[in-house]
Amino acid sequence: MWEASVEAQIRSAQERGEFDDLPGAGRPIPGRGMPYDESWWIKSFMEREKLPTDLLLPTPLLLRRRIERLPDEVRDLPTEQAVRSCVADLNAEVMAWLRNPSGPRVVVRPVDADTVVSTWRAARRAAADPAVPVAAPPPAPRWSWFPLRRRRAA
Repeated sequence: MWEASVEAQIRSAQERGEFDDLPGAGRPIPGRGMPYDESWWIKSFMEREKLPTDLLLPTPLLLRRRIERLPDEVRDLPTEQAVRSCVADLNAEVMAWLRNPSGPRVVVRPVDADTVVSTWRAARRAAADPAVPVAAPPPAPRWSWFPLRRRRAA
């Protein structure tokens, strides 16, 4: 009885033309023929709402990504104080995570504000006077997971 009532409502809606010109009519169903993905709904939501996929990363990886992008983030700031404030905010987030770590074990360290300010100054000088070559900041030291092996004196 219930199915007959529903079918009758669908049939009358079709006769009135309520299903004509619906968005996506005549197009293939997205994802048809693809293997099943458990997180299809979150992927489609993020794509539809144009959200960055960074939001799915765990906190330590987000912090590492922000540290990597810090020179680009501070490039257009007007004053040294604004640069130091931006670095201080990032360092506060890093310290909060270090006090209560969660997620994968990833090395995250606070950023040296003086290094960021010197890089910011050099970029501003280069933008003001294009004839002055910009020195690249020194590379960060690489950390090894293995202790150094010492040779025994023979």
